[in-house]
Amino acid sequence: MPLIYVLADMEEAGTKIDKDRLAELSKELGRELETLQTRIYAIAGETFNINSPRQLGKILFENLGLKPGKKTKTGYSTGMDVLEDLARTHELPREILNYRTFYKLKTTYVDALPKLINETTGRIHTSFNQTVTATGMLSSSEPNMQNIPIRGEWGTRIREVFIADKKCVLISADYSQVELRVLAHMSNDRGLIDAFKKDIDIHTRTASELFNIPAEEITPDMRRMAKTVNFGIIYGISPFGLSEALNIPPKEAGIIIEQYFEKHKGVKDYIDNTLSAARNNGFVTTLLGRKRPVPEINSSNPNIRQQTERMAINTPIQGTAADLIKIAMINIWNGLKKQRLKTRMILQVHDELLFEVPENEIEDAKKLIKCGMENAIKLSVPLKVDIGAGKNWAEAH
Repeated sequence: MPLIYVLADMEEAGTKIDKDRLAELSKELGRELETLQTRIYAIAGETFNINSPRQLGKILFENLGLKPGKKTKTGYSTGMDVLEDLARTHELPREILNYRTFYKLKTTYVDALPKLINETTGRIHTSFNQTVTATGMLSSSEPNMQNIPIRGEWGTRIREVFIADKKCVLISADYSQVELRVLAHMSNDRGLIDAFKKDIDIHTRTASELFNIPAEEITPDMRRMAKTVNFGIIYGISPFGLSEALNIPPKEAGIIIEQYFEKHKGVKDYIDNTLSAARNNGFVTTLLGRKRPVPEINSSNPNIRQQTERMAINTPIQGTAADLIKIAMINIWNGLKKQRLKTRMILQVHDELLFEVPENEIEDAKKLIKCGMENAIKLSVPLKVDIGAGKNWAEAH
Protein backbone atom coordinates (compact mmCIF):
# COMPACT_ATOMS: atom_id res chain seq x y z
CA MET A 1 0.00 0.00 0.00
CA PRO A 2 2.72 2.60 0.81
CA LEU A 3 4.21 2.02 -2.66
CA ILE A 4 1.03 3.33 -4.34
CA TYR A 5 2.06 6.93 -3.56
CA VAL A 6 5.54 6.34 -4.93
CA LEU A 7 4.22 4.84 -8.18
CA ALA A 8 1.63 7.60 -8.61
CA ASP A 9 4.43 10.15 -8.29
CA MET A 10 6.59 8.26 -10.83
CA GLU A 11 3.72 7.99 -13.33
CA GLU A 12 3.03 11.70 -12.98
CA ALA A 13 6.72 12.63 -13.37
CA GLY A 14 7.15 10.70 -16.62
CA THR A 15 10.29 10.50 -18.73
CA LYS A 16 11.61 12.96 -21.29
CA ILE A 17 12.23 11.63 -24.81
CA ASP A 18 14.44 13.01 -27.60
CA LYS A 19 11.99 13.00 -30.55
CA ASP A 20 14.56 14.09 -33.14
CA ARG A 21 16.91 11.28 -32.13
CA LEU A 22 14.03 8.79 -32.44
CA ALA A 23 13.24 10.02 -35.96
CA GLU A 24 16.90 9.48 -36.95
CA LEU A 25 16.87 5.97 -35.46
CA SER A 26 13.66 5.15 -37.32
CA LYS A 27 15.24 6.07 -40.68
CA GLU A 28 18.38 4.11 -39.85
CA LEU A 29 16.41 1.00 -38.83
CA GLY A 30 14.34 1.36 -42.02
CA ARG A 31 17.54 1.27 -44.12
CA GLU A 32 18.85 -1.69 -42.10
CA LEU A 33 15.59 -3.62 -42.71
CA GLU A 34 15.71 -2.89 -46.46
CA THR A 35 19.28 -4.25 -46.66
CA LEU A 36 18.28 -7.39 -44.72
CA GLN A 37 15.18 -7.85 -46.89
CA THR A 38 17.29 -7.74 -50.09
CA ARG A 39 19.74 -10.27 -48.62
CA ILE A 40 16.90 -12.59 -47.49
CA TYR A 41 15.27 -12.52 -50.95
CA ALA A 42 18.66 -13.26 -52.58
CA ILE A 43 19.29 -16.28 -50.33
CA ALA A 44 15.69 -17.56 -50.75
CA GLY A 45 15.79 -17.04 -54.53
CA GLU A 46 12.38 -15.30 -54.49
CA THR A 47 10.40 -12.54 -52.82
CA PHE A 48 7.87 -13.37 -50.08
CA ASN A 49 6.26 -11.82 -47.00
CA ILE A 50 8.96 -12.22 -44.32
CA ASN A 51 6.39 -11.57 -41.57
CA SER A 52 4.12 -14.41 -42.73
CA PRO A 53 4.88 -17.67 -40.85
CA ARG A 54 3.08 -19.68 -43.55
CA GLN A 55 5.14 -18.22 -46.42
CA LEU A 56 8.36 -18.42 -44.43
CA GLY A 57 7.62 -22.07 -43.53
CA LYS A 58 7.16 -22.90 -47.22
CA ILE A 59 10.51 -21.29 -48.14
CA LEU A 60 12.44 -22.94 -45.30
CA PHE A 61 10.97 -26.43 -45.28
CA GLU A 62 9.69 -27.02 -48.80
CA ASN A 63 11.93 -24.93 -51.06
CA LEU A 64 15.17 -25.19 -49.09
CA GLY A 65 14.39 -28.62 -47.61
CA LEU A 66 15.44 -27.73 -44.07
CA LYS A 67 14.31 -30.12 -41.32
CA PRO A 68 11.06 -28.79 -39.80
CA GLY A 69 10.53 -28.69 -36.06
CA LYS A 70 7.10 -28.88 -34.49
CA LYS A 71 4.01 -28.37 -36.63
CA THR A 72 1.15 -26.06 -35.64
CA LYS A 73 -2.51 -26.06 -36.75
CA THR A 74 -1.68 -23.54 -39.47
CA GLY A 75 1.51 -25.22 -40.74
CA TYR A 76 5.17 -25.33 -39.80
CA SER A 77 6.36 -23.53 -36.67
CA THR A 78 8.76 -20.66 -37.39
CA GLY A 79 9.13 -19.54 -33.77
CA MET A 80 12.37 -18.11 -32.37
CA ASP A 81 13.54 -21.45 -30.93
CA VAL A 82 12.98 -23.22 -34.29
CA LEU A 83 14.87 -20.51 -36.21
CA GLU A 84 17.72 -20.47 -33.67
CA ASP A 85 18.08 -24.22 -34.13
CA LEU A 86 18.09 -23.93 -37.93
CA ALA A 87 20.48 -20.94 -37.85
CA ARG A 88 23.27 -23.29 -36.81
CA THR A 89 23.22 -24.91 -40.24
CA HIS A 90 21.80 -22.31 -42.67
CA GLU A 91 22.23 -18.55 -43.15
CA LEU A 92 18.59 -17.77 -44.09
CA PRO A 93 17.10 -18.45 -40.63
CA ARG A 94 20.00 -16.44 -39.18
CA GLU A 95 19.09 -13.44 -41.33
CA ILE A 96 15.37 -13.88 -40.51
CA LEU A 97 16.26 -13.66 -36.79
CA ASN A 98 18.22 -10.44 -37.45
CA TYR A 99 15.27 -9.07 -39.44
CA ARG A 100 12.82 -9.86 -36.62
CA THR A 101 15.07 -8.16 -34.05
CA PHE A 102 15.28 -4.94 -36.09
CA TYR A 103 11.59 -5.08 -37.04
CA LYS A 104 10.59 -5.35 -33.38
CA LEU A 105 12.91 -2.49 -32.38
CA LYS A 106 11.43 -0.26 -35.06
CA THR A 107 7.73 -1.04 -34.58
CA THR A 108 7.59 -1.62 -30.81
CA TYR A 109 9.88 1.17 -29.65
CA VAL A 110 11.28 3.61 -32.18
CA ASP A 111 8.04 4.24 -34.10
CA ALA A 112 5.69 3.69 -31.14
CA LEU A 113 7.33 5.93 -28.50
CA PRO A 114 6.71 9.33 -30.20
CA LYS A 115 2.96 8.55 -30.38
CA LEU A 116 2.90 8.06 -26.60
CA ILE A 117 4.35 11.47 -25.72
CA ASN A 118 1.87 13.51 -23.67
CA GLU A 119 1.10 16.78 -25.47
CA THR A 120 0.85 18.79 -22.26
CA THR A 121 4.02 17.58 -20.53
CA GLY A 122 6.09 16.54 -23.56
CA ARG A 123 6.99 13.36 -21.67
CA ILE A 124 6.09 9.67 -21.71
CA HIS A 125 4.02 8.50 -18.73
CA THR A 126 4.04 4.72 -18.37
CA SER A 127 1.62 2.90 -16.03
CA PHE A 128 3.17 0.80 -13.28
CA ASN A 129 1.25 -2.33 -12.28
CA GLN A 130 1.65 -3.81 -8.82
CA THR A 131 -0.73 -6.73 -9.06
CA VAL A 132 0.01 -8.29 -12.45
CA THR A 133 3.02 -10.57 -12.02
CA ALA A 134 2.68 -13.59 -9.75
CA THR A 135 6.15 -13.09 -8.20
CA GLY A 136 5.38 -9.54 -7.05
CA MET A 137 7.67 -7.83 -9.54
CA LEU A 138 6.39 -4.54 -10.94
CA SER A 139 5.35 -4.48 -14.55
CA SER A 140 4.62 -1.49 -16.75
CA SER A 141 2.38 -0.81 -19.71
CA GLU A 142 1.77 1.79 -22.41
CA PRO A 143 4.66 1.65 -23.04
CA ASN A 144 6.14 -1.46 -21.43
CA MET A 145 9.37 -0.01 -20.05
CA GLN A 146 10.49 -3.39 -18.67
CA ASN A 147 11.11 -4.62 -22.21
CA ILE A 148 13.28 -1.76 -23.44
CA PRO A 149 16.34 -3.56 -24.87
CA ILE A 150 19.47 -3.30 -22.74
CA ARG A 151 22.15 -5.33 -24.46
CA GLY A 152 24.02 -4.67 -27.66
CA GLU A 153 24.55 -1.56 -29.72
CA TRP A 154 20.85 -0.96 -30.38
CA GLY A 155 19.94 -1.38 -26.73
CA THR A 156 22.36 1.43 -25.94
CA ARG A 157 21.08 3.61 -28.77
CA ILE A 158 17.46 3.27 -27.70
CA ARG A 159 18.39 4.14 -24.11
CA GLU A 160 20.12 7.29 -25.45
CA VAL A 161 16.67 8.54 -26.46
CA PHE A 162 15.59 8.83 -22.78
CA ILE A 163 17.05 12.17 -21.69
CA ALA A 164 17.22 14.45 -18.66
CA ASP A 165 15.39 17.77 -18.50
CA LYS A 166 17.29 21.08 -18.65
CA LYS A 167 19.81 21.57 -15.81
CA CYS A 168 19.24 17.96 -14.73
CA VAL A 169 20.97 14.61 -15.13
CA LEU A 170 19.68 11.05 -14.99
CA ILE A 171 21.00 8.80 -12.24
CA SER A 172 20.76 5.04 -12.71
CA ALA A 173 21.15 2.78 -9.66
CA ASP A 174 21.30 -0.94 -10.30
CA TYR A 175 21.45 -3.82 -7.82
CA SER A 176 24.40 -6.09 -8.55
CA GLN A 177 23.39 -9.77 -8.77
CA VAL A 178 20.57 -9.27 -6.29
CA GLU A 179 18.88 -12.65 -6.92
CA LEU A 180 22.10 -14.58 -6.31
CA ARG A 181 22.62 -12.59 -3.10
CA VAL A 182 19.06 -13.45 -2.01
CA LEU A 183 19.78 -17.11 -2.82
CA ALA A 184 22.97 -16.94 -0.69
CA HIS A 185 20.90 -15.62 2.24
CA MET A 186 17.94 -18.00 1.86
CA SER A 187 20.08 -21.10 1.33
CA ASN A 188 22.71 -20.11 3.92
CA ASP A 189 25.24 -21.62 1.49
CA ARG A 190 28.74 -21.09 2.86
CA GLY A 191 30.40 -20.84 -0.57
CA LEU A 192 28.02 -18.16 -1.87
CA ILE A 193 28.06 -16.19 1.39
CA ASP A 194 31.87 -16.27 1.48
CA ALA A 195 32.12 -15.05 -2.15
CA PHE A 196 29.74 -12.12 -1.63
CA LYS A 197 31.28 -11.11 1.71
CA LYS A 198 34.75 -11.05 0.13
CA ASP A 199 33.38 -9.33 -3.01
CA ILE A 200 34.71 -12.12 -5.26
CA ASP A 201 33.23 -12.30 -8.77
CA ILE A 202 30.62 -15.05 -8.32
CA HIS A 203 30.62 -16.28 -11.93
CA THR A 204 34.42 -16.57 -12.01
CA ARG A 205 34.32 -18.45 -8.72
CA THR A 206 31.69 -20.90 -10.01
CA ALA A 207 33.71 -21.40 -13.22
CA SER A 208 36.80 -22.11 -11.11
CA GLU A 209 34.84 -24.78 -9.17
CA LEU A 210 33.33 -26.37 -12.29
CA PHE A 211 36.53 -26.48 -14.35
CA ASN A 212 38.75 -27.11 -11.34
CA ILE A 213 41.31 -24.44 -12.29
CA PRO A 214 42.44 -21.22 -10.55
CA ALA A 215 40.27 -18.11 -10.99
CA GLU A 216 43.00 -16.25 -12.90
CA GLU A 217 42.96 -18.93 -15.63
CA ILE A 218 39.20 -18.62 -16.29
CA THR A 219 38.42 -17.45 -19.84
CA PRO A 220 35.42 -15.20 -20.73
CA ASP A 221 33.72 -18.27 -22.29
CA MET A 222 34.12 -20.30 -19.10
CA ARG A 223 32.74 -17.38 -17.06
CA ARG A 224 29.77 -17.13 -19.43
CA MET A 225 29.04 -20.84 -18.95
CA ALA A 226 29.24 -20.45 -15.17
CA LYS A 227 26.90 -17.45 -15.33
CA THR A 228 24.34 -19.60 -17.20
CA VAL A 229 24.69 -22.27 -14.50
CA ASN A 230 24.37 -19.76 -11.61
CA PHE A 231 21.20 -18.18 -12.99
CA GLY A 232 19.89 -21.53 -14.26
CA ILE A 233 20.01 -22.93 -10.71
CA ILE A 234 17.76 -20.05 -9.52
CA TYR A 235 15.22 -20.99 -12.19
CA GLY A 236 15.34 -24.70 -11.32
CA ILE A 237 16.99 -25.58 -14.64
CA SER A 238 16.98 -29.23 -15.73
CA PRO A 239 19.92 -31.01 -17.41
CA PHE A 240 17.98 -30.77 -20.68
CA GLY A 241 17.40 -27.02 -20.19
CA LEU A 242 21.07 -26.42 -19.40
CA SER A 243 22.17 -28.53 -22.35
CA GLU A 244 20.02 -26.34 -24.63
CA ALA A 245 21.37 -23.12 -23.11
CA LEU A 246 25.03 -24.18 -23.35
CA ASN A 247 24.68 -26.25 -26.53
CA ILE A 248 26.19 -29.35 -24.90
CA PRO A 249 24.87 -32.94 -24.48
CA PRO A 250 22.25 -33.38 -21.66
CA LYS A 251 24.52 -35.94 -19.92
CA GLU A 252 27.34 -33.37 -19.69
CA ALA A 253 24.86 -30.74 -18.43
CA GLY A 254 23.66 -33.20 -15.77
CA ILE A 255 27.24 -33.68 -14.54
CA ILE A 256 27.73 -29.87 -14.34
CA ILE A 257 24.56 -29.51 -12.20
CA GLU A 258 25.71 -32.38 -9.93
CA GLN A 259 29.15 -30.77 -9.56
CA TYR A 260 27.53 -27.46 -8.64
CA PHE A 261 25.39 -29.07 -5.94
CA GLU A 262 28.40 -30.96 -4.52
CA LYS A 263 30.16 -27.62 -3.99
CA HIS A 264 26.97 -25.83 -2.85
CA LYS A 265 25.16 -28.16 -0.47
CA GLY A 266 23.26 -25.22 1.05
CA VAL A 267 21.67 -24.48 -2.34
CA LYS A 268 20.75 -28.15 -2.81
CA ASP A 269 19.14 -28.21 0.67
CA TYR A 270 17.28 -24.95 -0.06
CA ILE A 271 15.80 -26.45 -3.25
CA ASP A 272 14.85 -29.75 -1.55
CA ASN A 273 13.30 -27.99 1.48
CA THR A 274 11.43 -25.47 -0.67
CA LEU A 275 9.93 -28.21 -2.84
CA SER A 276 9.00 -30.30 0.18
CA ALA A 277 7.26 -27.32 1.88
CA ALA A 278 5.49 -26.42 -1.38
CA ARG A 279 4.15 -29.97 -1.73
CA ASN A 280 2.88 -29.95 1.85
CA ASN A 281 1.50 -26.39 1.96
CA GLY A 282 0.45 -25.79 -1.65
CA PHE A 283 2.21 -22.40 -1.65
CA VAL A 284 5.64 -20.78 -1.38
CA THR A 285 6.59 -17.51 0.34
CA THR A 286 9.17 -14.78 -0.07
CA LEU A 287 11.45 -13.73 2.79
CA LEU A 288 8.91 -11.04 3.72
CA GLY A 289 5.91 -13.37 3.62
CA ARG A 290 4.41 -12.78 0.16
CA LYS A 291 2.56 -15.99 -0.75
CA ARG A 292 2.23 -17.62 -4.14
CA PRO A 293 -0.03 -20.67 -4.50
CA VAL A 294 1.49 -23.60 -6.42
CA PRO A 295 -1.48 -26.00 -6.66
CA GLU A 296 -0.02 -27.96 -9.59
CA ILE A 297 3.07 -29.05 -7.59
CA ASN A 298 1.55 -32.53 -7.07
CA SER A 299 0.13 -32.86 -10.60
CA SER A 300 0.21 -36.32 -12.18
CA ASN A 301 1.28 -34.68 -15.47
CA PRO A 302 5.12 -34.63 -15.28
CA ASN A 303 5.45 -31.55 -17.55
CA ILE A 304 3.04 -29.48 -15.43
CA ARG A 305 4.63 -30.77 -12.21
CA GLN A 306 8.19 -29.93 -13.31
CA GLN A 307 7.15 -26.48 -14.49
CA THR A 308 5.51 -25.82 -11.12
CA GLU A 309 8.60 -27.09 -9.29
CA ARG A 310 10.76 -24.58 -11.20
CA MET A 311 8.28 -21.86 -10.25
CA ALA A 312 8.39 -22.93 -6.58
CA ILE A 313 12.21 -22.75 -6.53
CA ASN A 314 12.36 -19.38 -8.26
CA THR A 315 9.45 -17.46 -6.74
CA PRO A 316 10.87 -17.01 -3.20
CA ILE A 317 14.11 -15.65 -4.73
CA GLN A 318 12.64 -13.46 -7.47
CA GLY A 319 9.78 -12.38 -5.19
CA THR A 320 12.15 -11.41 -2.37
CA ALA A 321 14.23 -9.35 -4.84
CA ALA A 322 10.98 -7.64 -5.93
CA ASP A 323 9.94 -6.95 -2.33
CA LEU A 324 13.39 -5.61 -1.55
CA ILE A 325 13.46 -3.02 -4.36
CA LYS A 326 9.94 -1.88 -3.41
CA ILE A 327 11.10 -1.22 0.17
CA ALA A 328 14.10 0.67 -1.24
CA MET A 329 11.76 2.77 -3.41
CA ILE A 330 9.56 3.70 -0.42
CA ASN A 331 12.58 4.59 1.74
CA ILE A 332 14.22 6.71 -0.99
CA TRP A 333 10.94 8.49 -1.81
CA ASN A 334 10.44 9.34 1.88
CA GLY A 335 14.09 10.41 2.16
CA LEU A 336 13.78 12.77 -0.83
CA LYS A 337 10.70 14.38 0.76
CA LYS A 338 12.42 14.66 4.14
CA GLN A 339 15.51 16.34 2.67
CA ARG A 340 13.25 18.50 0.46
CA LEU A 341 15.15 17.52 -2.67
CA LYS A 342 13.68 18.11 -6.13
CA THR A 343 15.11 14.78 -7.36
CA ARG A 344 12.38 12.51 -8.75
CA MET A 345 12.27 8.76 -9.18
CA ILE A 346 11.01 8.24 -12.74
CA LEU A 347 11.46 4.56 -13.66
CA GLN A 348 11.90 1.11 -12.20
CA VAL A 349 13.12 -1.62 -14.54
CA HIS A 350 13.70 -4.96 -12.77
CA ASP A 351 16.72 -4.33 -10.47
CA GLU A 352 17.33 -0.76 -11.64
CA LEU A 353 15.95 2.60 -10.52
CA LEU A 354 16.19 5.73 -12.65
CA PHE A 355 16.05 9.27 -11.25
CA GLU A 356 15.94 12.76 -12.75
CA VAL A 357 18.19 14.91 -10.63
CA PRO A 358 18.89 18.68 -10.64
CA GLU A 359 22.62 19.28 -11.20
CA ASN A 360 23.04 20.88 -7.75
CA GLU A 361 21.62 17.76 -6.00
CA ILE A 362 23.74 15.04 -7.67
CA GLU A 363 25.97 14.14 -4.70
CA ASP A 364 23.18 14.29 -2.09
CA ALA A 365 20.88 12.21 -4.30
CA LYS A 366 23.56 9.58 -5.01
CA LYS A 367 24.25 9.16 -1.30
CA LEU A 368 20.55 8.85 -0.42
CA ILE A 369 19.79 6.41 -3.28
CA LYS A 370 22.77 4.14 -2.58
CA CYS A 371 22.03 4.05 1.15
CA GLY A 372 18.30 3.41 0.57
CA MET A 373 18.96 0.50 -1.80
CA GLU A 374 21.84 -1.15 0.06
CA ASN A 375 19.98 -1.05 3.40
CA ALA A 376 16.48 -1.97 2.20
CA ILE A 377 16.55 -5.22 4.18
CA LYS A 378 19.31 -6.91 6.15
CA LEU A 379 20.70 -10.02 4.47
CA SER A 380 23.58 -12.26 5.55
CA VAL A 381 25.51 -10.86 2.56
CA PRO A 382 25.96 -7.21 1.58
CA LEU A 383 23.68 -5.70 -1.06
CA LYS A 384 25.72 -3.90 -3.71
CA VAL A 385 24.52 -1.07 -5.97
CA ASP A 386 26.19 0.24 -9.11
CA ILE A 387 25.37 3.90 -9.63
CA GLY A 388 26.04 6.25 -12.54
CA ALA A 389 24.94 9.64 -13.90
CA GLY A 390 24.60 11.09 -17.39
CA LYS A 391 22.54 13.31 -19.70
CA ASN A 392 20.72 10.23 -21.03
CA TRP A 393 19.82 6.74 -19.78
CA ALA A 394 22.62 5.01 -21.72
CA GLU A 395 25.24 7.35 -20.26
CA ALA A 396 23.88 6.87 -16.73
CA HIS A 397 23.58 3.07 -16.97
